[in-house]
Amino acid sequence: MSFISYGPSPKNDVRSTKLGFCLTFTLTTVSVPFKSIDGTTSDKFKSPLFMGTCQSALSSLSALIYILIRRKPGESLAQSLGLVHVEPPPTSNGSVPNGKSNGTTNGSAKSPAHQKHHGSKHHPADPTIRYSPLPLLTRYFQCALLITSAAPFGFAALSYISYPAMVLGKSCKLVPVMLMNVLLYRRRFARYKYVVVGMVTVGITCFMWMGGEGGKKKSHGSTNGTQTPYANLIGITYLLINLALDGAVNSTQDEIFARHKVTGQQMMFFINVLCTLLSTLLSVLPLPYIPVIHPSAGGTSELKNALAFVRSHPGIVGPLAQFAFTGALGQLFIFETLQHFGSLTLVTITLTRKLFTMLLSVIVYNHKLTPGQWLGAAIVFAGISVEAWVKRKDIHAKRVIQEKEKAKIKSL
Repeated sequence: MSFISYGPSPKNDVRSTKLGFCLTFTLTTVSVPFKSIDGTTSDKFKSPLFMGTCQSALSSLSALIYILIRRKPGESLAQSLGLVHVEPPPTSNGSVPNGKSNGTTNGSAKSPAHQKHHGSKHHPADPTIRYSPLPLLTRYFQCALLITSAAPFGFAALSYISYPAMVLGKSCKLVPVMLMNVLLYRRRFARYKYVVVGMVTVGITCFMWMGGEGGKKKSHGSTNGTQTPYANLIGITYLLINLALDGAVNSTQDEIFARHKVTGQQMMFFINVLCTLLSTLLSVLPLPYIPVIHPSAGGTSELKNALAFVRSHPGIVGPLAQFAFTGALGQLFIFETLQHFGSLTLVTITLTRKLFTMLLSVIVYNHKLTPGQWLGAAIVFAGISVEAWVKRKDIHAKRVIQEKEKAKIKSL
């Protein structure tokens, strides 16, 4: 499993120099071999836990700074962090200002049937549960545990399958996100949502595969260049586990927003703090060899090995800092989107990003797309258009109802 190479690597193995992140978890980082930094040694940095710790620590710090900057006068720290909820005083007509909870705001990913189901049978509106910090922190810990477990499987998959195959698998992420929402929290989506998810997934898969990425060299992730007969099967298994855990993370985050009045930055702070604690604990303890989770030799500390590598290869500090900084900055936007639009919309945005980038490159740089890629783009745009048309229709229906209510009031 190779992440950052310090020696010469074959040209065909140079796929990307990306130091960003891919959420996940929502947030599962994908790192691939790229050109050596110093060109003198062939050492490889093999500590996904340390990379995750760096990113989650900086992400929690950036979330805390954001929360403190937007802190209201007279608000306690516990209130700013979302651990204590103070209901605003009712207005003259008895209503509560800004009374729309995150469950309603985030309900764009759910059907009206789910809203009724969510508010009555499945999750009773119990204020002692809704605003109690213990259930909230438990959900945060659940997300952190899933994220910490998911990231190593994503890294490990690249040791057995190619980066294009990894991208192709990630293009189907909408499916596990919707599946986990249904299985774990019994959410009900409108029928058109299933159609949109299917169209976007098929379109992006077609776009990636028909572009030649699916037919490239089957594996470059193996560090020794050899492949066992079951290498692809192992890699696909790791990828499926990674996707399932990512789907569980996204569905749990939707559940938090539906049941608790928290902001995206509050969730970002606590999840990243807990991720930092978990990954630090796993990297400090001299655990035995555990495939994927603790790949270091039995009885050795991964943190010790990572710090020793940094001391002997100081050039890695720059890429690690970029990795952590871009991840922290991106998470601010990710959690804001997650809070207001839900996980399905967020994953749709992240998946279609590359497609829109490629289409923009056609206009700006005159790049050429294959007929299959144009077909995939058309399917994706058709899926997005279906969702936009349905939402526009719903908004129009609501406006008609509001106008009728206003007319009744005026007639009185």
